[in-house]
Amino acid sequence: MAERSLAGQVRFVTPGRLRQAFAMLGALLLSACATVVPRTQAPPPPPTQQPEQPEVVQGLPTDTERHRVALLVPMSGDNAGVGRSIANATTMALLDTKTERLRITTYDTARGPAQAARQAIAEGNKLILGPLTGEEARQVAPVAKAANVPVISYSNDASVAGDGVYLLGYSPEQSVDRVIDLAHARGLSNFAALVPRGVYGTRAGDAFLARVRAVGGTVVAVETFERSAASVRAAVGRLAASSSYDALLIADVGRIALQAAPLVRANGGADARILGTELWDTESGLSANAALRGAWYASVANGLYRTLATRYRASYGAAPYRQASLGYDSVLLAVRIAENWRPGTTFPVARLTDAEGFSGIDGAFRFSRGGIAERALEVQQIDAGGTSVIDPAPRGFGR
Repeated sequence: MAERSLAGQVRFVTPGRLRQAFAMLGALLLSACATVVPRTQAPPPPPTQQPEQPEVVQGLPTDTERHRVALLVPMSGDNAGVGRSIANATTMALLDTKTERLRITTYDTARGPAQAARQAIAEGNKLILGPLTGEEARQVAPVAKAANVPVISYSNDASVAGDGVYLLGYSPEQSVDRVIDLAHARGLSNFAALVPRGVYGTRAGDAFLARVRAVGGTVVAVETFERSAASVRAAVGRLAASSSYDALLIADVGRIALQAAPLVRANGGADARILGTELWDTESGLSANAALRGAWYASVANGLYRTLATRYRASYGAAPYRQASLGYDSVLLAVRIAENWRPGTTFPVARLTDAEGFSGIDGAFRFSRGGIAERALEVQQIDAGGTSVIDPAPRGFGR
């Protein structure tokens, strides 16, 4: 368990202010462990005065001016790298906002998500950031609900959203909708898809079918596959035997797109526009594959994240996991709401569904009544030298 809080003025950081903060704070080197709140030591008493004995208390000290916020992430075990990236990013957000209104304490979910939640609540935390996965959120949810503490999870598992659980994770449905909308707006009408078997593939495939029909396009074929080279090859072969298509969604990670694209080009899809999802955003080798050049995929905006990642490497000596931005943005959200939240009281959960939403490293977002983050996404094109934005993300949400 580690605590972090920083002194200064409370202010909500907009994307413009974030860029300014990055320029001003770029030289800061942050500790690789959780930041410790500096304590000013009182001057020694006069020689004739007997020092008072400190009061011994159990647990964390009482806060009357700061909000207790728990961060539930894995700090050990298989996902410890992701958890540390998120925890370090929350420290960076505390530094950048200079807020003295929040005290963030980290609890290791690798030792048991429900146990971590119970400890966080027993120690007075009124808001939970995390946990990382849907299964962990499912275990934390009843503990938090019983204490009337909202949960802002980094998962994208829609099955756990609602009833006090809010999801910041990137939604495949929104990514599919965004890229299908653009493809149809630019004249493409016959759509096919390659989707993996499993939960993600089911979600992406269902979104694909619904969105193509919603925009007035035609679904030519949907082929499923296991994540193996032989299965991908067989799925592309089945696709080649179907009717022609002018757009093909490869709804899987960039590694699978790298395998499938050359096969598609050689088997009936030479001129098709290849489309992808938010999972492509973490694959660095896409532009080196000639078969993927000209492909489109939808994701959160990356401009501010690249700056954050540069500062993170300077501070911690390693590249962050992409989910680090979720930790950063969850702190920005808490800082904004903390401006009108009295310490020690119940978190004003109604503020989470403000129609205007919030803004952060990943751009504009807002929570639906069902607890899922609706995001403003951009569409990127894969070029020979990298990627370019062909349709920028909206700056916010209209009423």
